Amino acid sequence: MTKIILILITVLSSFLVMGQEISGKWNGALKVQGTQLRISFNVTPTENGYKATMDSPDQKVTGIPLEKAAFENSVLKLEMPSAQISYLGTLNKDNIIVGTFTQGGQSFEMNLSKEVIQKQVYARPQEPQKPFPYYTEDVKFENKTDHVTLAGTLSLPKKEGNFPAVVLITGSGKQNRDEEILRHKPFLVLSDYLTKKGIAVLRFDDRGAGESTGDYTKASTIDLARDVQAGVDYLKTRKEINKTKIGLIGHSEGGVIAPIIAANSKDIDFIVLLAAPGLRGDKLLLLQKEVLERQFGVPENDIQKGQEIFKGGYEIILASSANDEKLKNNLSNYTQSKFDDKTAKSFVDQITNVWWYNFLRLDPAIALAKVKCPVLALNGSKDLQVPAAVNLETIKNALIKAENKNVTIKEIPGLNHLFQECKTGSPMEYDTIEQTFSPIALEEISSWMILQTK
Repeated sequence: MTKIILILITVLSSFLVMGQEISGKWNGALKVQGTQLRISFNVTPTENGYKATMDSPDQKVTGIPLEKAAFENSVLKLEMPSAQISYLGTLNKDNIIVGTFTQGGQSFEMNLSKEVIQKQVYARPQEPQKPFPYYTEDVKFENKTDHVTLAGTLSLPKKEGNFPAVVLITGSGKQNRDEEILRHKPFLVLSDYLTKKGIAVLRFDDRGAGESTGDYTKASTIDLARDVQAGVDYLKTRKEINKTKIGLIGHSEGGVIAPIIAANSKDIDFIVLLAAPGLRGDKLLLLQKEVLERQFGVPENDIQKGQEIFKGGYEIILASSANDEKLKNNLSNYTQSKFDDKTAKSFVDQITNVWWYNFLRLDPAIALAKVKCPVLALNGSKDLQVPAAVNLETIKNALIKAENKNVTIKEIPGLNHLFQECKTGSPMEYDTIEQTFSPIALEEISSWMILQTK
């Protein structure tokens, strides 16, 4: 009798395991450094087992193929060795997968369920609301060299008058006129603040973003600089703008573009550099990678190994004479000895992209050494994307070489790359911080600009 009961238990258990439905979309949320990052796995049965893809909705990424997927004895195992990503979890009787997400040697508890996880929404108290106490106008202007039409917003302290003006220049990546990221709109906040102080502001959608035409994926930093110059040319056609008081404010990569234009144009009366790179592109990206990985807790040996591999690839780029098939072949030969085939191809495709190839070779100090107009350079002490000390020092030395006598350089304590007051400076914090732009930084910018435009 006991034997029969044991057989029945075994049979029932096997039916229970077979009856567990693993296919479908499983949702979870990583909690890292005080913020939530939603992750979804899409599991599909095949003739030989399972296949799966991964979504990261908060990063607007979907359908990332996982290289391995298995479900056996209630245990789900998913792997993407090329990105050092894995998930291991056990499906329980409540249809919850209790498990661990691992990336780059770091592990985080993450349970999965079929329920949709709602994104936690944080307030944005600084975002200005209509009606504004000043005049705004939707405008369009043309980069005639590249046949690109840029769409933006011109803010004027009053509809009639003659005002000093600035063009706002976004950072890297295709962005709209508000430089919107994670529901923060730093350029809208900055524009509002400056316009109330009596300064006209032109901000515009990057080519290919919003209402602007053009293909951002084929644009280098120099191409984007021509878009900004077109904005300056447009301001000169407006009767409301004081043509002798036109400046530029560039954030991050925009802080590379501003000196390029100022070094080659007498139309620019002053520039403001916000978290602007001073280092050559390859050195900046290596430093950024190292600082961010250390903040994320990546083991030191892995950090240093990554530095050696990426530096080797970048050196091949720097030594190249053209972004051609010969370069790609050289990079492929190099990366195949460092990565698996899929990762090697991804690495080569990325750094031979038009923007990456040119940015890696771009040295901001060359243009800065030719800038004669007044310069304000600000950076947050907790900026992990453009670390303050070394970049501000490089900017300072280049402007000394230019014999520029009107230079103000400040490192503002406690601010991150977006000029938010923060705890760690990690990009993982950006979303959870309700402040969009530090009032201290806003006042530094506006008070300095008012002095320059008197």
